[in-house]
Amino acid sequence: MLKNTSLGRFRAIALLEGLSFVLLLFIAMPLKYLAGMPLGVKVVGWAHGMLFVLYLLFLVEVAVVHRWPLVRVLGAFIASLVPFGTFVLDARLRREEQPATEPAA
Repeated sequence: MLKNTSLGRFRAIALLEGLSFVLLLFIAMPLKYLAGMPLGVKVVGWAHGMLFVLYLLFLVEVAVVHRWPLVRVLGAFIASLVPFGTFVLDARLRREEQPATEPAA
C-alpha cells in the first residue's frame, strides 16, 4: 500500500505517469493515426505531460529526502521514458520497502 511519505507519493505519481504513457502510446496514438481520432492524443497527452512534470518534481524530492545516488536518480528518470518502466521501478521500490524477514528455523 502506498504510504503518505515522499517515497509513497513518488510511487503513486510514477504509477499514474506510467499508466498515462501506456494509454498514450497504445490507445490514443493508434486511434489518432489509424482511426483519424486525434482528441485522445490531445487529452491523454496533456494529462501525461502534467504527470511527467509531477514525476520529475517528486523524483527530486525523494532523491533529496532519501539521499539517492545520482545513478539511481538517472535510472528513475530513464524509467519514465520507457514504456512500463515506471511499473518495473515501482516493483523494485516496493521490494526495498518490505522489511527483511528471517526464515523460520
